[in-house]
Amino acid sequence: PYCAMLLGDMGAEVLKIEEPVHGDDTRAWAPLQDGVSTFFLGMNRSKKSVALDLKSPEGAETLRRLIGTADILIENFRPGSLKKLGFDYKMVRGWNPQLIYCSITGYGQQGPKRDLPGYDAVIQGESGVMHVTGQPDGPPTRVGVAMTDYLAGLYAMNGILLALRDRDETGLGQHVDIALLDAMTSTLALPANVLFATGQELAREGNDHHSLTPYEAVTTRDGLVMVAVGNERLWHQFCEAIGRPNLETDPRFASNTLRMQHRTELKRLLADAVGGLTRDTLIERL
Repeated sequence: PYCAMLLGDMGAEVLKIEEPVHGDDTRAWAPLQDGVSTFFLGMNRSKKSVALDLKSPEGAETLRRLIGTADILIENFRPGSLKKLGFDYKMVRGWNPQLIYCSITGYGQQGPKRDLPGYDAVIQGESGVMHVTGQPDGPPTRVGVAMTDYLAGLYAMNGILLALRDRDETGLGQHVDIALLDAMTSTLALPANVLFATGQELAREGNDHHSLTPYEAVTTRDGLVMVAVGNERLWHQFCEAIGRPNLETDPRFASNTLRMQHRTELKRLLADAVGGLTRDTLIERL
């Protein structure tokens, strides 16, 4: 849904094929606006809905006609489901050799888990993203939005656009295979690199960063402000902004490496420096 939404936003004509009795499951998801799911509205903008029973001869024939004139088909059935209905890639490319056929599944078209359904919450846990999300003394935590679905949708759109570019050269379409687990695992390249290189497993750090400081939420008089001091120039400007130029010349904090080594002391000093400021004051200074 997210991939097709993005393509629709860019000007593509998108036809969303729905089950004819109840339609898309998300039509029933609360909250509702004028009787319609706000989730459904948000994820299905820029689309037209078509109700088809693909198990009926009429519905199947209608879909065949649509595929014959389409540039792209996006499907998120479990592997093999559309083959039973006669709409797998091997079949449909015979009707339309230029078609870009994009499959988005939980675990891809091959492998021991290919037949399992894929859900964002499960994939967040299985991929390891939850392992590095949350407070150090708390449990693994799910990211607050469906990152798995969004990221897989972006990968799918990239694959589709690359396939279209290839079609400009070859005149032929191809099968784009996207797995939710692949998409989320790709986000863990940095923790994986650290593990492979050092044997160290990165733990949950809350709002702290494992390589930079201050790169975290600081507490002002009336709330939190997220700061991101990503280099030495910003460290100099940050010390000036909070009125503590002496921190910049403190040998404990002369480089990011040293600041990481003395993070506990730095956190205490920053709390003293910004604790009396309001959020708006600190943001204005920054």
